[in-house]
Amino acid sequence: MSSSHANALESKHASLEARLHEEMNRPQPDAATVQQLKRAKLKIKEELNAI
Repeated sequence: MSSSHANALESKHASLEARLHEEMNRPQPDAATVQQLKRAKLKIKEELNAI
């Protein structure tokens, strides 16, 4: 895979990490949103590891 694809995945992962951090710092984090963000991050991380 191209490094630009890896860079795009890393950027998406970082964006999801920021959104997750923001959600977790809310007074009452939405569990469904947290779970969805974690799954999306894991999917991207697995794809990155396959490169």
